[in-house]
Amino acid sequence: MPKYVIERDLPGAGQLTPEQLKVVSQTSCNVLAALGPKIQWIHSYVTPDKIFCVYLAQDEALVREHALQGGFPATAIHEVKAIIDPATAE
Repeated sequence: MPKYVIERDLPGAGQLTPEQLKVVSQTSCNVLAALGPKIQWIHSYVTPDKIFCVYLAQDEALVREHALQGGFPATAIHEVKAIIDPATAE
């Protein structure tokens, strides 16, 4: 399945409490369960005013549907074409 990075504009995201992050995560997981196995949440990075999420999904439309059903912003969705790290230089 293709991998996507989703940029979510969420002012104050870095100030969300652990309980608030838990609620957001539970909402996401509930929507994912309803959408079925063609979309998976890998992990997310919370920054001061954005959340960057990494998903596997059959297509971008399914990522957008997850955002719509969950009430999450999906400011930008980028398909990952390659993953590199320091080992790539060797």
